[in-house]
Amino acid sequence: MFSAVERFVEDSFGKQDDPHYIIHLKRTAYWAKRLDPACDEAVLIAAISHDIERAFMAPSDLCEGLKDGFLDPVYLARHQQRSAEIISGFLQLKGASPDLVARVRTLVSKHEEGGSEAQNLLRDADSLSFLENNITHFVAAEGPSVGKGLIKRKFDWMYQRISSPVAREIAKKWYIQALRCLDEEGESI
Repeated sequence: MFSAVERFVEDSFGKQDDPHYIIHLKRTAYWAKRLDPACDEAVLIAAISHDIERAFMAPSDLCEGLKDGFLDPVYLARHQQRSAEIISGFLQLKGASPDLVARVRTLVSKHEEGGSEAQNLLRDADSLSFLENNITHFVAAEGPSVGKGLIKRKFDWMYQRISSPVAREIAKKWYIQALRCLDEEGESI
């Protein structure tokens, strides 16, 4: 089932000119497996699809009208729920077992905040991939519209929400680079 989901993600985001979401999602699955080599297929499916709703919305719709943009609790809850619904619907169409569908839905529906051990694993893998792959894109694409302060808060949040000491140590160098990148770009934001 993982291969079918991977193709769905690639096809869904393939319509965009920027491949950063595909890279981020594939690396999230990579980091989930690296942090827990025994993680099951549901975790890997959730990892590669956790941001799927972003393939179906205009970039201007991401945080429009929300006080704290991409850190707004309303936005985060909506993002998690929409992504969980989209991937659950896809899995059902592909004939996945009800148990797999339910597990993936539960994981994706809490990928930003964590909760269970598997949800925390997904959240940590998401943060690792974000810090590894999305910094330059995030500063260039979001910087002019949201400002340096909110971007720094996003970087801080992505790093500080990591609960695994191993993942935090891996992420540390990218977090430091992210702050440097933001400082270098800050004058033009």
